[in-house]
Amino acid sequence: MAGLFTLQALIALLTLTALEVVLGIDNIIFISILAGRLPHGKRERARVIGLALAMVITAVGLVRQVPVMVLAIVIAVAVMILSVNALCAFVDRRPTIKMLALSFLLLIGVSLVAESLDFHIPKGYIYFAMAFSVSVEMLNMKVRDRQARS
Repeated sequence: MAGLFTLQALIALLTLTALEVVLGIDNIIFISILAGRLPHGKRERARVIGLALAMVITAVGLVRQVPVMVLAIVIAVAVMILSVNALCAFVDRRPTIKMLALSFLLLIGVSLVAESLDFHIPKGYIYFAMAFSVSVEMLNMKVRDRQARS
């Protein structure tokens, strides 16, 4: 337990927590889409339960200390639970974001299946396609917002 309070453990904790949050955004979006089909009174509870169940140990291989891993996951899930309602409201107001997010999930799924079949798709292509798509959607949102104002 004493090793938990070293500089190395703190850096590992911060890095793992950040990775968990970034890698968990797809969970938030997927859960928000599913919870959006529920009656309004049940959505928030479904989101919190979904995130608690998706506590999807993604980056744990980066450290050898189990307490650091557990703490990073718990902090990341807490951050996601605190931000899930705002992100869900954002996604609910913009159906094209839902489609984009689902497309990204499909793209990652296809990539994982391809990798399991020993077919390597360079990650740079995937990330570029995703970044380009997000950029185009941000421009579209800006144009739609301007049109709505005028």
